[in-house]
Amino acid sequence: MKIGLHIADFTYPSGPAGLADDLTRVAVAAEEAGFARVSVMDHVWQIGVLGPPEHEMLEAYTTLGYLAARTSRVELLAWVTAVSYREPGMLAKLVSTLDVLSKGRAWLGIGAAWNGEEAAGLGLPFPSTAERFERLEETLRICLQMWSENDGPYQGTHYQLARTLNVPQPIRRPPILIGGGGEKKTLRLVARYAQACNLFAGPDLERKLEILRGHCEAEGRDYDEIEKTVLVQLDPGEHGEKIDDLLAQLRDLAALGVSHAHGWVPQVFQTERLELLGKEVVTPAAAM
Repeated sequence: MKIGLHIADFTYPSGPAGLADDLTRVAVAAEEAGFARVSVMDHVWQIGVLGPPEHEMLEAYTTLGYLAARTSRVELLAWVTAVSYREPGMLAKLVSTLDVLSKGRAWLGIGAAWNGEEAAGLGLPFPSTAERFERLEETLRICLQMWSENDGPYQGTHYQLARTLNVPQPIRRPPILIGGGGEKKTLRLVARYAQACNLFAGPDLERKLEILRGHCEAEGRDYDEIEKTVLVQLDPGEHGEKIDDLLAQLRDLAALGVSHAHGWVPQVFQTERLELLGKEVVTPAAAM
């Protein structure tokens, strides 16, 4: 099992003036500790489970470009891109640019978006749930077309592109991770388009994976080629007192076929926690 770091909190003791240096320390520490991926949220306000909306939040793709210049091995992605916040042609270009400048380390993490409050606050598009899912599928098709030799037009219900020219192409075609556990739409899109799913480590995880398996059968897709990722809290405790419980949770997830645990670390600006996770969690998880 691989371990990834989700940077979801940007409110650090040094404040905005020290944020660039703090982010560098966190990302470099994660890479040196053996984390496989580093992600940021695609939100413009902080979300309620982590803090009030007035807390610091950085724009995702600007931040990922910055992190690409500060790291050399970790894969990079937004976990996950809100489909309605950017036009798909520009999104494909953003991820392509990230991949080229990171030398082949970009993923496209994407979902149907959910935070209507922040969208209304900043005037971002946020259509109905049904329309957002329609736009999600069209966006996936446009990205795949732009990451191919086909630079012809795209005519969809919601998007029309006259020429899908994308130069330079990514170093590698960015793998696609679709976030969410919706059983009728999201997991069907995973089976049809994605290299990875992302689910929560809850009591219904096993059932969600079986539903994904059913969608794979319907789509003629090999279930085993889809990477199963789960969001968890990577909390080792201040002195490592929670590590045994965390390892037990990871073993249970591995038994279900999960091969990547991705999560946030409390007070991540204290990089000693990342070093501790590297020694006590990342290494043993690799053998699960």
